[in-house]
Amino acid sequence: MEKQIKKVDLIFGKVDYLDILEKSLKRTRDELILDVIDSGLRGRGGAGFPTGLKWKFAKNEEADQKYVICNADEGEPGTFKDREILTEVPEKVLAGMALCGYCIGATEGYIYLRGEYNFLIPSLNKAIEDFHKKLKELKLDFTIRICSGSGAYVCGEETALMESMEGKRGEPRNKPPFPTSQGYLGKPTSVNNVETLVFALMIGREGPTKFKEMGTFDSRGSKVFSVSGDTPNPGIYELELGMTLEQFVEEFGDGDTKAVQVGGASGFCVSRKEFKNTVIGFEGIPTGGSMMLFNSSRSMFNILNDYLEFFEEESCGQCSPCRVGCQQLLKGIEAVKKGIKPPKYLEELQKLSDTMRIASKCGLGQSVPNPFNSIVNNFREEIIY
Repeated sequence: MEKQIKKVDLIFGKVDYLDILEKSLKRTRDELILDVIDSGLRGRGGAGFPTGLKWKFAKNEEADQKYVICNADEGEPGTFKDREILTEVPEKVLAGMALCGYCIGATEGYIYLRGEYNFLIPSLNKAIEDFHKKLKELKLDFTIRICSGSGAYVCGEETALMESMEGKRGEPRNKPPFPTSQGYLGKPTSVNNVETLVFALMIGREGPTKFKEMGTFDSRGSKVFSVSGDTPNPGIYELELGMTLEQFVEEFGDGDTKAVQVGGASGFCVSRKEFKNTVIGFEGIPTGGSMMLFNSSRSMFNILNDYLEFFEEESCGQCSPCRVGCQQLLKGIEAVKKGIKPPKYLEELQKLSDTMRIASKCGLGQSVPNPFNSIVNNFREEIIY
């Protein structure tokens, strides 16, 4: 039976977060981590790594200090759901960080906040101040601070984020070692997305069973989506995972949707003919939250051109595949559009993008082929003519 689109209210619903923490502290760290593992929760920032395993790896490391980092560097074009969560329910995020800290044995946590979100700092600091007072009542040793970024897209990648926090240039590190063993200041660190931490808290309240009842086998639970573009209903929506893109477009489209960019600029552009068979989830097309809808009035060449200009600007330049590749892809499609290069040149550019996926050091360069290949394959005529 086809899954119907279903709206959920786990993220923004009001709860007694202190009660959840108090009850959680009466359980062992292993029990809590096992619940998160059993729930099937995967990171909501886009990569989808199992959250419980990340916590388990960090917990098993021996160290005199460990850290929890909330990744609030929401730099993906088309994504604005973390900003809303931090505005509406910051206490849930803070409680999720404290829960993670208890589970892995960390006493310090940081919110790495996107530089463009610095206007949130006064309200977040007030929420943190109040939260610290509540933690004293619970006798939990955990301190949270805010670290502001400087607007670099690449710092959304967890190791570049930590380099930035350490006062260095925001460039990705080689892996391994992974952050759970050698992260911030060389200590075991759990880096989790804003939304992921709230879901972990809710699993602490509800247990894993209720969370597993939502979504699919590969994509448990719900997800907060940032809906924008050619839609009569833009905004933030929490929806159960596992719906098809066709169902999504029926709910949010304007009746003339020809493409949906799933996952922001670094995601996949799905054409109308693929809506029915495309599942929004880890078994189909995963997304960090951004859903941009385009109707027939939009030029897909212009959209791809904008994406490539963005990637060229935001590439940290550390590795040649990404640094040079972004430049050449942009120059290439402009040359084809102007007739300087023949249409067949697009195939050479696709080979270049495939090389970028294999050889780039981090997710920025590795993800550029997603929008490039999907737009070239689905809307080739709009690039050529």
